[in-house]
Amino acid sequence: MSSPAPHVLKLSPFRHFLSSRALSSIAFQGSAVAIGWLVYDRTRNPFDLGMVGLFQFLPMLVLTFVAGQVADQFDRRQIGLICQIIEAVTMGFVALGVWQGWLPTWGIFAAVAVMGAAAAFERPTMAALLPGIVPMPQLQQAVATSTSVMQTALIIGPAAGGLLYGLGPVVPFLVSGVLFLAASYNVISIPRPEVTTARPPVTFESVFAGVAFIKSKPVMLGTISLDLFAVLLGGATALLPVYARDILHAGPWALGFLRMAPAVGAVAMSLLLARFPLQSKVGIKMLWAVAIFGAATVVFAYSTDIILSIAMLVILGGADTVSVVVRSSLVQLLTPEHMRGRVNAVNSLFIGTSNQLGEFRSGVLAGVIGPVAAVAFGGLGTIAVVLIWARLFPALRKVDTLSG
Repeated sequence: MSSPAPHVLKLSPFRHFLSSRALSSIAFQGSAVAIGWLVYDRTRNPFDLGMVGLFQFLPMLVLTFVAGQVADQFDRRQIGLICQIIEAVTMGFVALGVWQGWLPTWGIFAAVAVMGAAAAFERPTMAALLPGIVPMPQLQQAVATSTSVMQTALIIGPAAGGLLYGLGPVVPFLVSGVLFLAASYNVISIPRPEVTTARPPVTFESVFAGVAFIKSKPVMLGTISLDLFAVLLGGATALLPVYARDILHAGPWALGFLRMAPAVGAVAMSLLLARFPLQSKVGIKMLWAVAIFGAATVVFAYSTDIILSIAMLVILGGADTVSVVVRSSLVQLLTPEHMRGRVNAVNSLFIGTSNQLGEFRSGVLAGVIGPVAAVAFGGLGTIAVVLIWARLFPALRKVDTLSG
């Protein structure tokens, strides 16, 4: 009788992979909080917060399909290394400019664009790397462990960014730069995966193969697009500096806690789903979760109490995790190895669209109708999307399990 396989954390390649992703995520999230506060502190214009999201999104939009093709053609470890070094250098540039006082607001936007370009390559590449460094029987365990650690990083990053900014505006950028360098060391320490796939010639069809694949799977398309439009409309992240300073009358520490609150809800929901997995009526439960996400956003919009505001962000983070689990599981189950880079790139574009473009939408709308009305409008729009998608993609309501 064969002995059970060791826990996935005992595998050195996976530990390096996990360390790289976690350190990079903490650095990215911490710098995002610092950039948001820095920009709003300078301009006091919510529109500029929306511009931060736009400058993150545009490189992702332009580079997504190239990034997916690159991830399926070249050594994914080296791609991750290059991206994280670029991010470290960019953080050093911002820290130096803030310290010496010569970095203008447009320079911050340029740095954000560079970070967005690096993330466009790094995120799908790292996601596609995982199946090649752990045995297939342990892949589920590896995915679950990685998800939990990444959600924890989403708690630590924003809180650290807010607290470090309180020590001085240069500090969070310096720390983020060091963390990116540590992440790059870990990613290049991963042994070259034994699993290799053929490298087909680059053609127009191969570049856009990820789009065609997702389009051929109605349930996957419906799930990904539902998450996209829900967060695109309902996301209030870009306006959190406005809430922290002008509505809740707190400081950067409060912004850090507001930014980490959705991740707290996400971790709690991840633990709950690990104990009680979604086993039936998955589609219906996902639709209800997205509707709860919208409702919590509306309550948050009108809250003037920091405890209630944090509670609503925790709830919407937990609700969003249900959608994330369903989407990630479907992508993992339905995507063949030789297309992981391209499919994950498209999935990353959807996520980036909902997050960064959602921040742009929030900032622009807040500049026109005010931050409270902008956030409330987004929450109501999310609920409307749920009702529309339930009819537009009837297959979603029929998804019963995540077994394929």
